[in-house]
Amino acid sequence: MQKKGMTPNTFTFVPVLNACASLRALEEGRQVHEQIIQSGCEGDAFVGCSLVDMYAKCGSMEDAHRVFNKMPSRDVVTWNAMILGHGKCAQGQKALELFSQMQQEGVKPDSVTFVGVVNACASWVAREEGRCAHEQIIRSGWDSDVFVGNSLVDMYAKCGSMEDAQRVFNRMPSRNVVTWNAMILGHVKCRQGHKSVEFFRQMQQEGVQPDSVTFVGVVNACASLIALEEGRSAHEQIIQNHSKWMDSVVFVGNSLVDMYAKCGSMEDAKRVFNEMPLRDVVSWNTILGGFAMHGHGNEALTYFEQMCEEGVQPDGITFVCLLSACSHAGLVHEGMCFYASMKEVYMISPTVEHYTCMVDLLGRAGHLEEAENMIKSMPCKPHFATCMALLGACRIHGNVEMGERVAKQFIELESENAAGYVLAANIYPASGNKHLCEDVELQRKERDAKRQPGRTWIEVDNKVHTFVVDDQDHPQMVEIHAELKRLSTLVHDAGYVPHTTIVLHDVEEEEKVFHLCHHSEKLAIAFGLLNTAPGTPLRIRKNLRVCEDCHTSTKFISKIVGRTIMVRDVNCFHHFKDGVCSCMDYW
Repeated sequence: MQKKGMTPNTFTFVPVLNACASLRALEEGRQVHEQIIQSGCEGDAFVGCSLVDMYAKCGSMEDAHRVFNKMPSRDVVTWNAMILGHGKCAQGQKALELFSQMQQEGVKPDSVTFVGVVNACASWVAREEGRCAHEQIIRSGWDSDVFVGNSLVDMYAKCGSMEDAQRVFNRMPSRNVVTWNAMILGHVKCRQGHKSVEFFRQMQQEGVQPDSVTFVGVVNACASLIALEEGRSAHEQIIQNHSKWMDSVVFVGNSLVDMYAKCGSMEDAKRVFNEMPLRDVVSWNTILGGFAMHGHGNEALTYFEQMCEEGVQPDGITFVCLLSACSHAGLVHEGMCFYASMKEVYMISPTVEHYTCMVDLLGRAGHLEEAENMIKSMPCKPHFATCMALLGACRIHGNVEMGERVAKQFIELESENAAGYVLAANIYPASGNKHLCEDVELQRKERDAKRQPGRTWIEVDNKVHTFVVDDQDHPQMVEIHAELKRLSTLVHDAGYVPHTTIVLHDVEEEEKVFHLCHHSEKLAIAFGLLNTAPGTPLRIRKNLRVCEDCHTSTKFISKIVGRTIMVRDVNCFHHFKDGVCSCMDYW
C-alpha cells in the first residue's frame, strides 16, 4: 500500500496493530507506532486502544502503560486490554489495582473485564480477592455468562478450592468444553485424579466433545492414580480424535509417554515415544525421566545419545533425569561425566535438583564423604530433599555418626517435616540404640511435626480403590483381613521376619507385628490378589516411601503367589518379581 504512495490513516493502523498483536510481533508493532506518531494519529481513541492491546499481548506492559497514560480518554475496552495484559504477564496484583482504579474513574466493567480480573486472581492464587470479584459479578448480573463462569471455575480450581469451583459449575446455565476442562484439570492439580476421571465420563454422557486439553487432563489423572486400563481407554479415544487437533499432537504425546511410565509400562511409553511424528525437548525429558523412575539407567544413556544425534539441545531438566537414572542404576562414573559435561559443554549451572541427584548418586554407591562434601560445596542453601538423600544413604550403609549430623541439618531446614525424623529414627535400630530412636520420635512430637498417613491406590476393573493404614471402611475388608492372615502364614514359613523396629509406638511386640500387617500397601496387595486373575500383574501407588517391612514382605509375596507386583512410591518404581525387587533393596 505504501509502496504505491498511499498514506495510511486510523482505519489502516488499527487492523495492522491487531495483526502485530495476534502475531506477538513486538518490533513490527513499535515500527507501526513510530509511523502513527509521525502521522499525528496517536490521539485517536481507537488507535490508542489498539496500541495498548498490541503492547499488552506482546508482553510489553511498560510500553502499554506509556500509551495508556497519554490517552485523553479511555473506554472499557482500553481498561480491559491493560487488565488482561497484566494477568497474562502474571502480574495479578497490578491487574486488580487497575480494576479498582477503573471503577473509581466511573468506567463500568463488562464481561471481558471480569474475565480478566478473575484470571488475574487465578494467576496470583488470590482466592479471597477472587471471591470479592465473584460477589461483584453476581451483583452485576454477569454470573450467567459462560466465559465469566469458566474463568470462575478455573480461578477456584487453581486456588485449590474445588468445592467453590463445583458450586459455580453446578449453577452455570450452560457449559462448554472449557468448563469441563477446568474441572478436570483442577481435580488433577488438587490430587483428586479419580474425580477427574468421573468428570470425564459425565462430560461424555452429556454429549460434550472432548478436546486435546481434556485428554491431557484425563491422561495426567490416570498417571497420578496408576490407572493403566483407564489410561489405555483414553489413548484409544485420542487415536480416534487426534486429526482434529494436530497442533497439539506433541503435547498430548508427551502426556501419554508420562502416563505409561508412571503406570509402570515402559514398553507402552517407548512405543508411544517412538511413534510420535514430532518430538521436543519435553518429549525426551519425559522418556528419560521414565527410565530413571524405573531404574533403567543404560536405556536412558542410549536414548540420550539418540537425542543428541537428532540435534535436540538438552536443558537442565534433561540432566536431572540423566543423573537420577545413573543414581538408580549405580552408574557412578557415567553420572560424574554427565555432571561435568552439563557445566563444561552445555554451560548449564547446577541447581538444587542437580546437587540432590549427585548426593543420591554418591550416597547410594557408598561414597558418603564425597556426598557430604557435595552438600558443603553447594553455593546455595541445601534443600531438604538433598539432606534426605544423604540421610537415606546413611541408613542403608549404617553410618550412624554422619546420619546424626545430617538429621540435625535437616531438622534445622524443615523442623515441621516429619519425614526427616522418621528416617533419622530408622538409623538407630540397626545400631542397637533404641533409646535414641525414641528420643527422635519424642522430638518430632514436641515440634508438632505431623506424620503424613500412609495411603495406597490400586486399580481393578477400571475402578481405583484407596486404602489407609488399619483401614476398616472397604466393603471387602473381612476377606482382605483373611487373605492377609493367609499370606502372613506363608511368608513366615518362607523365612520372612517382621521389621518391628520401624514401629515407633511403645507397644508389645505382637501388637507391632499386627500394625505392620495392616499397612496400606499390604491391604491393597491383598485386595488385588482377591479381585484379579492368577498371574495378573498388580500396580499400586503409595503417597510415602515404602517402609522396609513392606518392601521385604512384598518380595516374599511376589515369589509365593507368582505375580509381578509394581509399587510406585515417592522415590521410584519397585518391580517385585520372584522374590527380587528392581531397586536392589536401595530406595
